[in-house]
Amino acid sequence: MLEPAQLLSASNQNLWRLTLIRILVLAAQAGSVGFAYLSGLLPLPWLPLSITLAVSAILCVLTALRLRGPWPVTELEYASQLACDLIIHSVLLYYSGGSTNPFVSYYLVPLTIAAATLPGVYTLLLAGLALAAYTLLLAWYHPFELMLIEREKLLIYGMWLSFALAAGLITFFVARMAEELRRQEEARARRREEDLRDQQLLAVATQAAGAAHELGTPLATMSVLIKELRREHADPLLQEDLALLQEQVQLCKDSLQQLVRAAEADRLQATVEQSAVSWLESTLNRWHLMRPEATYRYQCLGSGAVPRLATPADLTQALLNLLNNAADACPDNLDIRLDWDDQALLLRIRDHGVGVPLAIAEQLGKPFITTKGGKGFGLGLFLSQASVTRAGGSVKLYNHEEGGTLTELRLPRLP
Repeated sequence: MLEPAQLLSASNQNLWRLTLIRILVLAAQAGSVGFAYLSGLLPLPWLPLSITLAVSAILCVLTALRLRGPWPVTELEYASQLACDLIIHSVLLYYSGGSTNPFVSYYLVPLTIAAATLPGVYTLLLAGLALAAYTLLLAWYHPFELMLIEREKLLIYGMWLSFALAAGLITFFVARMAEELRRQEEARARRREEDLRDQQLLAVATQAAGAAHELGTPLATMSVLIKELRREHADPLLQEDLALLQEQVQLCKDSLQQLVRAAEADRLQATVEQSAVSWLESTLNRWHLMRPEATYRYQCLGSGAVPRLATPADLTQALLNLLNNAADACPDNLDIRLDWDDQALLLRIRDHGVGVPLAIAEQLGKPFITTKGGKGFGLGLFLSQASVTRAGGSVKLYNHEEGGTLTELRLPRLP
């Protein structure tokens, strides 16, 4: 679920829009009353109408001042504001012809806003209030004193103006409010996806911690045995193989130690600020020690000042996973290009493998979905995407038009 402040932010924005509607309608009402008073077309009770319009103006000012405060707008408060609009409109109608006033159709505007932005119970209450007011105005109102022909003309033109006003307000403002609610629902959906991903990450991290603990003892035993074998056997070929084996065991031990250090740095939320080129080159050097059989060409295409990055501990491991995936597809002639603009850093890694099978293209990045035919667990890309997303970036894979897979890593640069 979203945080409470995020849930209420939509109501704050909707109340701002409602206040803007009030101001526009108040301007139209005041202009109409002023025109009728100056022209003498309608004999109306000007003092009660002026007082009601003044109350509406005061409500607009008080609402604008209230929205500048830190207090969130609740659904009850928002419904109460709409109820005030209905009451003020009913009072204006009472002093200007009641149900015979063509602007009686404006009741639909607050009700449409309520239906688009509030739960059903509030909408029903507001609809009951509007219906009750309309019903009372059928019998109790201050009548127009006009000739029949003039009243018919006034009704026709008033109905047109009322429809135009209601249609414009509903089309523009209610559409904006509904769009805000859709964005809020999309944010909830994204948060649910993030929660699910975090649960999957926690499960993977738990398994990884257990595996790291269990691997420590056999690796230490292997290291001791390799050292004894190197002392006992002087065969140069065997010594060369044992040296390579000892290197690989030490690399495994270093990787486990790096895992522990990264977990501690993540617990402390530690980040290292460095230039993008330095970070990439140091990671490539480390990766080349892990995959000496891989060959690659590295190009730095960015112009201007080299961007700086705030790299958390797991971001380097994410890049290593992406490089390993490319090398697993085809270790020969990897093409690595670094570029940047004013907003972000873009790293492209292209391999010359068989590409991404279309059957699983949309599932890549989910746990245990792999293209390696049972030779991998499908966790590398999943963990990489999670780390990059936490850093504010994104990872995307494409089938290159000339064959192979193109991996794009985008990261935000520091100002």
